[in-house]
Amino acid sequence: MSERALLRRIRVWLVVFILCLVLSGLTAFPLITELRWTEDLLSSSASPVPEHLPGLLEWITRVRTGLDEADSAYPFLLYGTDWLAFAHLVIAVAFYGPYRDPVRNIWVVEFGMIACAGIVPLALICGPVRDIPFWWSVIDMSFGVFGIIPLLVVRRMIKQLPAEAAAPAAV
Repeated sequence: MSERALLRRIRVWLVVFILCLVLSGLTAFPLITELRWTEDLLSSSASPVPEHLPGLLEWITRVRTGLDEADSAYPFLLYGTDWLAFAHLVIAVAFYGPYRDPVRNIWVVEFGMIACAGIVPLALICGPVRDIPFWWSVIDMSFGVFGIIPLLVVRRMIKQLPAEAAAPAAV
């Protein structure tokens, strides 16, 4: 594969990863609305969830109720999820570095891999402390597992690039 084709593939993978981070961040802002919609969808007459996965519906209802009560009595608590959203957006911006110069900024990809790996112990430790059902912690951990896959692919491709190949041309 030519260096140009390899660089193009790296950039496509990075764009997908960046878009996922942005989407994940943007969805953290309207949590209450999203949970109301999710609860309505899961509890609709056409949904198999109440019959086959009642624990899921109970959990979504519990979380939505908690957020409604926090929003009503202590809206400042939801500011924490605004910062969560902002962090996702900032991390997405950081991946512009490897997009621009993958060899020089491979450390950002490796940092992302470390962050993805860190999701697993965080979910395993904080989940029980915060009374999160284990199956939900598994869903949370899947973000780290699935997030690290494109980064591993990108890192491997970056290692195939010669050091001078990805550097932007001097103007």
